[in-house]
Amino acid sequence: MLRAVADASSAPSVVPGLRLSAKQPGRTDFPEDKLETLQKLFQVASGRSLVLDAATLLPAATPDGGFQAASLAAVPWDTENLLRSSKLLDVAKGALDESSPLAVIPDMTWLGKFGPNALIAYRPAEADPGLPGLLLLVTQQDLLTSLTPLIWSISAAIGGLCLASFVFAGILLWMRFYDQVRTNRDIQFLAHHDTLTGLPNRAVFNARLTEALRLAQAKASNIGVMLIDVDKFKDINDTYGHGTGDVFLQIVAERLKAVFGNHLVARLSGDEFAVMLSSLSDPARMTRLAADMMSATNAPCTIDGKDIGISLSIGLARATDGSWRSSRLLHCADLALYRAKHSGRSTFCWYTAELDADAQKRKEIEEGLAKALKFNQFKLLYQPQYALRDGTLKGYEALLRWEQPGKGMIRPDVFIPIAEDTGLIEEIGTWVLNNACIEAALWEDKSRKVAVNVSAAQFIAGETQKRVAQALQMSQLDPRRLEIEITESLLISNTQAVLDTLRQIRDMGVSIAMDDFGTGYSSLSYLSLFPFDKIKIDKAFIQNLGKDASTDAIVTSIVGLGRSLDVTITAEGVETETQAVLLSATGCDLVQGFMFGKPDAVEKHEAAFPVFPLNTSGGRWFPQQGTPAAASPRIRHSPKLARSARAVGEQPDPSPVDGGRDRNKDADPLGGPDAPLKSTV
Repeated sequence: MLRAVADASSAPSVVPGLRLSAKQPGRTDFPEDKLETLQKLFQVASGRSLVLDAATLLPAATPDGGFQAASLAAVPWDTENLLRSSKLLDVAKGALDESSPLAVIPDMTWLGKFGPNALIAYRPAEADPGLPGLLLLVTQQDLLTSLTPLIWSISAAIGGLCLASFVFAGILLWMRFYDQVRTNRDIQFLAHHDTLTGLPNRAVFNARLTEALRLAQAKASNIGVMLIDVDKFKDINDTYGHGTGDVFLQIVAERLKAVFGNHLVARLSGDEFAVMLSSLSDPARMTRLAADMMSATNAPCTIDGKDIGISLSIGLARATDGSWRSSRLLHCADLALYRAKHSGRSTFCWYTAELDADAQKRKEIEEGLAKALKFNQFKLLYQPQYALRDGTLKGYEALLRWEQPGKGMIRPDVFIPIAEDTGLIEEIGTWVLNNACIEAALWEDKSRKVAVNVSAAQFIAGETQKRVAQALQMSQLDPRRLEIEITESLLISNTQAVLDTLRQIRDMGVSIAMDDFGTGYSSLSYLSLFPFDKIKIDKAFIQNLGKDASTDAIVTSIVGLGRSLDVTITAEGVETETQAVLLSATGCDLVQGFMFGKPDAVEKHEAAFPVFPLNTSGGRWFPQQGTPAAASPRIRHSPKLARSARAVGEQPDPSPVDGGRDRNKDADPLGGPDAPLKSTV
């Protein structure tokens, strides 16, 4: 067929005047019979041909080949609007110039719009250079119609993907925005609330209190504040762990919110809370609320199967006029809280004007303690300890005294608690230990022992034994002459570490005594955990000895316990001969008190020894000769002790008892008739 088309191009030209019908618009001079043949080749199922017209492009008679542009100009398809793209014919010519055997060029504008027709450029591969190219004008409407569902599907898919992309991008933007909003909200919450309990923090409380005071001044109303502190919270952390301590604080916060309802409850610091009362600030109602809070602590909280008691100290203050400021009100409540904590804890106290004077005095003492250490204003006095069997002097207890220049003697019960609160107790305790060892090493009688108190506030597990070793090394004191006194409260927290430290001290040869036995927790398990060398009966029992049957039974039991455990028993605070007689009847080993000597210099005690004639004939040292024990009315009131006296009198004289120490808590002659003699150092 293509060869016929080529022959037709070289046939004689048709005479124009012989055409029988007019030339159709948009048609080329392509022979009709050849066009029909091409149309038959491109028929569709309906019998209609896709070929609308055909044209030939003659090769150019030039060395570089190509096709003649003149033959392209004779094709009227673009001028007759059969093609939308005016450059479509040039594209087809370019396809033939590239010797492409077959190229289909769709009719599409640069805007992406398709026309109804398309071009097919054909020239056989490896054709003769003189062979013309064939252009076919074909319709693509049917193809586009058949592809419409596919096009719509593709368009829908693309649109869906675009929509999904927009939705996904929107979700990402929303999530980022939401995260930012949530982060900002969390930041705002953390800035104004406590993370553990969820309560408002100190900043919020101060701001709300300042605003409430401003409104109260305008309305001539009152504002009340409570400061609440958890007693011995450090012991809870040390005993049960910080995780349990956090849960404990959460429980305390819940109980506070339950009692105070709509009032502002805030957490100011670790174990300190505050409550602002604006609508209910008269003293009677505030007192009632404080009492309700104390009642709410009666039920212990249970954490991991362990019952932990809740103890709170509360300080109350009330702004009575418009001149009050938040800082002043909180300061007053803090003074009341301090008074509550030093009144035995687990109670509440109101602010009074005298607390300001006490605070000023306390501040002066704090400043004076630092100077006392620096300028060596402390001194040690000693109270003797006597053996009840024969009246021999066994040793002394070292007692701290502070004589402040210009103010005289400061009582230990005044400055020792302040030293513990300020942290100076450790340095003061080290001073007492070092100086007691140095002075004891210089005594003429090397058999005398010296007892030094170590309070729970200054005892540091893992460090105290080092300080004891340093004191012994520095003074060259025989370790057997040193005795360390501790209280039961020391064993409550971190018991194992404390016991390890005590064992290391005992391994040095130093004696360990349990002081104030019977007044604290008095757990017999402590006596089984550690083999104490001495147990000291507190003065509170000695004062009522012979007056109360239960007290007599307790003293008898403690002495019997000491005999069973082979532990030395010391009674402190002995002031009368009757008390000495009764203690001797029970079998008590050592005594100390005003009857045998007040705290003073060792030289004076040695010069006064013996304070009573020694027992050289056997039996008991008390009663003294000429003072029959049966004449004491207190023995008649204590038949159990009288029977014990007869039993003890029948026993042979035991071996000498090691010296101990006793702490007299009675009136301090240096500080007034009611001043305690004993410091906790």
